[in-house]
Amino acid sequence: MKGEQYLTKPGDFARVHELSRWVNGGVLGIKSCANNLPLSRYGFIVSKRVGGAVVRNQVKRRLREVMRQIELKPGMDIIISARPQAVLAEFSALQGTVLSVLAKVGLLIR
Repeated sequence: MKGEQYLTKPGDFARVHELSRWVNGGVLGIKSCANNLPLSRYGFIVSKRVGGAVVRNQVKRRLREVMRQIELKPGMDIIISARPQAVLAEFSALQGTVLSVLAKVGLLIR
């Protein structure tokens, strides 16, 4: 995964928050909007309600691995927000949830 695929700047996160709505997936939520770039970028929000730093980083690592395996439509910015239940979810369940929510929004390449 390349660094250019990440949303890192606060302005990018703010733009996605303003221009889109949440799609709930149970253990996570997703927001997305167009970015006029030839690639899709994504970022993660894992709040302190999920757990301590070690737990939050574990959830982010698992989500990064799920996103690494997925082929997304180009030109979108995506924010994935983990809920506290994401800690207890197995990797396959987390992967299935991400795939189903991205398919619901129409961001997957079939």
